[in-house]
Amino acid sequence: MADKVRIGFIGVGGIARHHLNQLKPISKAEVVALCDLNEAAAQAASSDHGGTVYTDYHRLLDQEELDAVYICVPPKFHSDAEILAAQKGCALFVEKPVALTLDKALEIQAAIEQAGVLSSVGYTMRYWLGICAAREFLAGKQASMVCCNRWGGIAGGPDHWWRNLDISGGQLVEQATHQVDAIRWMLGEIKSVWARYEQQSMAHHENFTIPASQALAFEMVNGTVGTLTCSCAMHKGGGGGGWDILLDGQRVSIQGMDAKLLPPPEGEDGALFSSMPQMNIDEGFVEAVATGDGASIRSTYADAVRSLEVTLAANESAATGKVVECRLGR
Repeated sequence: MADKVRIGFIGVGGIARHHLNQLKPISKAEVVALCDLNEAAAQAASSDHGGTVYTDYHRLLDQEELDAVYICVPPKFHSDAEILAAQKGCALFVEKPVALTLDKALEIQAAIEQAGVLSSVGYTMRYWLGICAAREFLAGKQASMVCCNRWGGIAGGPDHWWRNLDISGGQLVEQATHQVDAIRWMLGEIKSVWARYEQQSMAHHENFTIPASQALAFEMVNGTVGTLTCSCAMHKGGGGGGWDILLDGQRVSIQGMDAKLLPPPEGEDGALFSSMPQMNIDEGFVEAVATGDGASIRSTYADAVRSLEVTLAANESAATGKVVECRLGR
């Protein structure tokens, strides 16, 4: 077991800073290099967390001896960093979504598998207590329907890449991919998707090219049907989100970290609990790299590609009006 895990970061934006903060109290984690096109941002991150500053990730990968690399870049800009890092034997932590096209994601997946390195993707909800509890309760049961929503606001200001469809892929691909992934983790693979989007209500917002609201219906491989809606129309507050999963005579309701069984068993409040180890996603990744045992990683790169496929299928369905099949999880 390694005493220290030497870590490099490619991209030091908001999500990278979140991971850097979570790594700080982990004694085995040592941040040794940070790279960003914005040198001032990289310098600021280095001042807080340590590490040599780079503006070219090729130089970082050439010059540093690393055990692991975090890749925290906007969806469009996943290129060859993952491939080069894997070829150097580095474990990979990749922020979701892993790419904007399935071809690019599958290219990276092949490189990771060929190199035989550990990989983790930032699907943090797989570490949420409510999601874990629901997954355990649902194991071996046939769900009838799942209904999920994520209603919030617009990330960043007028110049933020999130509101640009060509860079982010839209809210479903970039953000509500968390909800899609949690559905897959709790209930199994999604077989087909039909989607519709609305954009006109928010078209007046500056540089806003993503849908304002997205709605999809889907069928799962096991026969469960479902709906998912997401919207960034609630930018003045009042949003929310959650999952309701219907079984024969029962409902599992998940709000934030809590999961409840409704109606509750007699004399109980219906709260569901998980027996899974409690940790955050960064603790799980560092532990896996330090020990060489991937058991604490709950979303590998290959698994995350399946969540990407579902969201890209929804985008295709909204554009064509047709039901789109998802094939990777068959």
